[in-house]
Amino acid sequence: MAATLPNPIPARMKGVNRAEICDVNFVEFVKAWDGRPDARPAPDEAVLEGSALDARSFRELFESQLISRHLDLMARVLRVQNKVFYTIGSSGHEGNAMVARATRHTDPAFLHYRSGGFMAERFRKLPGMDPIMDSALSFAASKDDPASGGRHKVWGSKPLWVLPQTSTIASHLPKALGTAIAIETGRRIDHALPIPDDSIAICSFGDASSNHATAQTAFNAAAWTAYQKLPAPVLFVCEDNGIGISVKTPTGWVANRFQHMPGLDYFFADGLDLATGYGDVQRAVEHCRRTRRPTFLHLKTTRIMGHAGTDFEIEWRSIEELCAVEATDPLLRSAAIALESGLMSKDDVLDLYEATRRKCFAAAEEADRRPKLEALDDVIAPLAPYTPAAVKAEAERTDYVERRTEVFGGEAKLPENQPPRHLAIQINNALHDLFAKYPETLLFGEDVAQKGGVYTVTKGLYKAFGPRRVFNTLLDETMIFGLAQGFANMGMLPVPEIQYLAYFHNAGDQIRGEASSLQFFSNDQYRNPMVVRMAGLGYQRGFGGHFHNDNSIAALRDIPGLVVGCPSRGDDAATMLRTLMALAKVDGRVSIFLEPIALYMTKDLYEAGDGQWLTTFPAPGEAMTLGEGRTYGDGDDVVIISYGNGVPMSLRAARRIEQAHGWKTKVVDLRWLVPLNDAYIVEQAKNAKRIIVVDEGRRSAGVGEGVITALTEGGLGATPLQRVVGTDTYTPLAGAAFLVIPGDDDIVAAADVLAKG
Repeated sequence: MAATLPNPIPARMKGVNRAEICDVNFVEFVKAWDGRPDARPAPDEAVLEGSALDARSFRELFESQLISRHLDLMARVLRVQNKVFYTIGSSGHEGNAMVARATRHTDPAFLHYRSGGFMAERFRKLPGMDPIMDSALSFAASKDDPASGGRHKVWGSKPLWVLPQTSTIASHLPKALGTAIAIETGRRIDHALPIPDDSIAICSFGDASSNHATAQTAFNAAAWTAYQKLPAPVLFVCEDNGIGISVKTPTGWVANRFQHMPGLDYFFADGLDLATGYGDVQRAVEHCRRTRRPTFLHLKTTRIMGHAGTDFEIEWRSIEELCAVEATDPLLRSAAIALESGLMSKDDVLDLYEATRRKCFAAAEEADRRPKLEALDDVIAPLAPYTPAAVKAEAERTDYVERRTEVFGGEAKLPENQPPRHLAIQINNALHDLFAKYPETLLFGEDVAQKGGVYTVTKGLYKAFGPRRVFNTLLDETMIFGLAQGFANMGMLPVPEIQYLAYFHNAGDQIRGEASSLQFFSNDQYRNPMVVRMAGLGYQRGFGGHFHNDNSIAALRDIPGLVVGCPSRGDDAATMLRTLMALAKVDGRVSIFLEPIALYMTKDLYEAGDGQWLTTFPAPGEAMTLGEGRTYGDGDDVVIISYGNGVPMSLRAARRIEQAHGWKTKVVDLRWLVPLNDAYIVEQAKNAKRIIVVDEGRRSAGVGEGVITALTEGGLGATPLQRVVGTDTYTPLAGAAFLVIPGDDDIVAAADVLAKG
């Protein structure tokens, strides 16, 4: 028997809160139901004839739907009392509870923000958990919130393998696919996964989000992977409610777009009807788990009560349209199933409905009484954990010497036993060394495998460690970062390569909004450690322009929790990499290793053939402390502070300055650009009579601004200072590039200005 849906809302109710109307609709619908119930089914019998759903499962799914609905209603009521701080609801999407029931709690889930039903149902997977109280604590931004510690309203749970997602549209799809690929990769490299080997990754999103570029890159990468017959067990769940905030999705668009997309196996399920939809959901889940192929589950949903509490739909939708949408409320159909099947009486349904309401409001009131985040230290505690002693011990650990000797081909061929080498070779040696130390390390990106990278920095790694640990990706930086997060989620240590700094900007949100935020928004319960290798900065001769001589570091400095190291010489590169890997291993940190392209092959410092920019390789046991710089000279007539390409430039300029002015100089290589070590900067300059800050980045928002701020706040604002910095422009091609970035002569000129002052 079909559900009898409510009559259109009378005109007198047009101005009433739509959440209140949906609430009233349900109660009136149940009271008015006048059908003839079937005989009550046994718990293991189909809830309705022909349904794949048994009575026990239906009852629990219905309860999960009601929990989700009453959390939404509670949020709308208590938000105006300032007891709840989030009103984007799940109403109309409660059918996603079926996906939770058909999957396991060890299937990592990356969820759409309308996932209240899914979460309520997944809570059943482990005993002793309370979906109502845990959710209420999150709504109330309580410090006791087990998902984020009160930092954001997120759907998340460590024991239930629901990784907290923030609200950047579709940004979670690449890392969901990356996690699916990582599950399979772990098996191939004999890595002990934290979940069963046959797990799948679940990723839910809305129909409007499916159009986003970040979603499209994930779909394309999934199809690209499937085309090569590589396993990628990801279940993409498109919850199609037909609208994105106020923009309608064209009718049939999602099915037309994805039903015949090569590489994605398409399934449809009615998320508005538990009895008919559950079998289709099961088939999609079982297909994904069995075939290990990317699977697209098109779940029909609706959206009632608006996008959020501030969305007054009556202002832009007709009352007739609103009533028609509200008539498709999936809870009405679930109530009808409960009544038609004889499983529940009217009183049973209404009692359960009201009992769930009381539990949700009681939990919300209790959550409001719980402590909130009130101290800055508490807020930022999980953002950038750092345990110096443990990191140092890990970075200096040398219990892998036999493996590294094997990798390098014997004692005599160990890199520390070789003559001094330039930066590119020493980075390459360091990577071989670290791959021997960490069998869970993976290196991937564009051209990094057989070719060894466009600058041969990764040469030999593919041969030494094989295609399972060193491999090329498709040309898509967003997906490279998605893979990195997926591998990290599965306990591996990814070292992705972004070919040029300029290419980072194509995909920066995967670091800013996703990778670097996970520890913060999960209260350090989830970590996705990685060391991103990125070639960049200027001064590349004979090749370049905007994309290959990019010096835009500002985008990196703005990312909370990120670590950025920039070596200027080979030995520093090796010891810095050891520390960055230790930071990832011990503290779960996300870092960027910024490699100055123009210094890759640099051998000489002052004149051709002097070999003064070659360095020996540091033996195992040597590592660089986070934030520690390097100094050249100990003069205080002028202190020159720089990094990257600016270091050899400053050393050459310092020699000329000493000759021209008779000053004793000191050159400081910062080495660590994010976070800047303010105390170290002040310590190195505290006795300086003059200061020159050499910043090869752009004038606005560059590293130099941070250095000058540190000096000023450290009490050195009165010390005469000059800044030598790049121009706020894109980098032109060929020799014109050197007109917009600083050089040796500019540093000397700055000293001349100080001499006149």
